[in-house]
Parts: sequence; C-alpha cells; structure tokens
Amino acid sequence: MTTPHPPQPARPSAHPQPTESSPAITRAFALLSRRWNGLILMALAKGSADFAQIRERVPGISDRMLAQRLQELTAIDLVVRDDRPGLPSRSRYALSPHGNAFLIPLAILFLWAEDHLPSSDSPASDQPATPGS
Repeated sequence: MTTPHPPQPARPSAHPQPTESSPAITRAFALLSRRWNGLILMALAKGSADFAQIRERVPGISDRMLAQRLQELTAIDLVVRDDRPGLPSRSRYALSPHGNAFLIPLAILFLWAEDHLPSSDSPASDQPATPGS
C-alpha cells in the first residue's frame, strides 16, 4: 500500500517571470507594437536586402513607412545599414547580431500564434482567443 504524498508547492520556473513593471518587457512590447517591425525583421531573416527587396518581402508597407522603420531599427542596433558606393548609391540592410538574437523569441512568438490564434479567414478571427481553445 502506498501512502499519499502531500501536494507539493509549485516550483518556481527556471525562466525569469516578467512583472508588469519590468522595464525590459515594456521595451520589448514597445518594439513589437510598432506596426511592421516584426515583419521587417522577419524579412531580413532571409538575408541582407536593399530597400526594394525589403519592400517586396513586406507587402503593403509604404516607402515612407519602410524608410522610417529601417531608420528606427538601425538606431536601436537591430539592423545594420551598409552604404555601397556607385551611381546610384545603394544601401543594403541586414540584421545585426542583436537582430539575429531577436529572431529566437520572434520565432517562438510565431509558433505560438500559429497554434493559438485563429487565422484571419477564420470566423473567430475577430474575437479574442479564449483560454484552452
């Protein structure tokens, strides 16, 4: 006969748990909440590209918005810009080491969205996902 074991308290996670007042998670969500940032980073995950190539990889973005977002992502060192001499001069964009590191959580977010968020053509897509669905 086995004796019942008392319930064990929940073990703390090995991963740090962000709190609502965490400056780091606030910065991460600020980055992701800016429209197009995630899609631009995913477009550059395919390799370095010039402006026109990025625009093709991110359908629907305007030239002005793409230029603005590339400038912002360069300023925070997620993207590097390589200006090539010549006529016309060409700039190529690529992920920096920080940008490459950001692909890990971005890929996890992508997988989570695939598993837990309805597709845009789903009848439930205009409603928030419910727990357990």
